Amino acid sequence: MPARKKAKPRPSKPPDPELRARARRILARLAKSNPDWGPTLLFSSPLELLVATILAAQAQDERINQVTRVLFQKYRTPADYASAPAGVLEQDIKATGFFNQKAKALRAMSRGLLQEFGGEVPADMEGLTRLHGVGRKTASIVLGAAFGVPAVAVDRHVARVADRLRLSRAAGSIEESLRALYPKKDWIKATWCFVLHGRRICRPTPLCPICPVNDLCPYPKKTKVLPAALRSSQAALPPGAATRPRR
Repeated sequence: MPARKKAKPRPSKPPDPELRARARRILARLAKSNPDWGPTLLFSSPLELLVATILAAQAQDERINQVTRVLFQKYRTPADYASAPAGVLEQDIKATGFFNQKAKALRAMSRGLLQEFGGEVPADMEGLTRLHGVGRKTASIVLGAAFGVPAVAVDRHVARVADRLRLSRAAGSIEESLRALYPKKDWIKATWCFVLHGRRICRPTPLCPICPVNDLCPYPKKTKVLPAALRSSQAALPPGAATRPRR
């Protein structure tokens, strides 16, 4: 029998125009509610952001920033991390949690930078994801924030928000869905607006009564009242929270 020709993959179906329009209204409101959107890790170079993002796994960005204020004064190059004596780097990052695994990841990532990239952080997805411990999420954060390369980073907050807003398609990844819904120029903005919205409002137990996109959200388990601590004081509202849904 003649060999069967391999079927070409079908091109992905473009998003429904109504979904795309709703997605863009959502982003406009989230950007207005979170005017401080952007990276929440402190850094002054691609290497610092790469290190901070690796350290931020299972940790709060505020804690990471406390650690890196000191760490970045001591470790300035990939060689500094790669050659750090056993136990020393671990102690320096202990406050970030899971410090043994993170120290191992930083040493391996730094050796990769030295061996494959001359000590320079690559400015492309393929190069970054070749480094030990660097997946698409970390690479996308570095690309967008350190190099200005359009990218969508999907962490747990972005995933939660996109799922509740029904912006992710059943087939395909959340990253692919958001890239299809928004123009490239908005990919970085969308990432950080979704991150902040997930931290501040669309938490595991969401604060739906003060959500700026409540009327655009089909999530079936919306909360009807705020927690008592938030109802008692306007000052207790999360940063960027609106006092009522915008219509």
